[in-house]
Amino acid sequence: MENVQSEQNDQTTQSVQGIQNVQDIFIKMRELKKEQKELRDMYKDALSQTDHYEEIVEEIKKLREKKKQIEERIQGEMGKAWERLDDLKYEMESQQEMISDLAMNNLMKGERVEVKDEYENPYEPVFKVNFKKVEGGQTTEE
Repeated sequence: MENVQSEQNDQTTQSVQGIQNVQDIFIKMRELKKEQKELRDMYKDALSQTDHYEEIVEEIKKLREKKKQIEERIQGEMGKAWERLDDLKYEMESQQEMISDLAMNNLMKGERVEVKDEYENPYEPVFKVNFKKVEGGQTTEE
């Protein structure tokens, strides 16, 4: 019993240490992404060797082109309403960026951040962290 508990404590300690090391997690994610790409390439290769797959892909391309033509025609017919819809998209993106910046600033000041909708339902911010390669970084191993 004591041995099992000791093993669990060791695993918990390792998990916490693993979580705390951002670099290790980043490297693990890159390895997983590489494996995922290899498997996805295998999948695509297997699909391309399947009967009628290429024919179906070509049919889909033709249907997408027809769909696009219909959408463009309807957008043209809508005129100003379509333009307004497009403007609203960019306005929403701008508002989203502004609310994100304000929420982050308030959180960094130690303030609580919460908003409510028209029904008084509370919402709290959710943050997501991404990493991007800095300029001048290598793209191959040397």
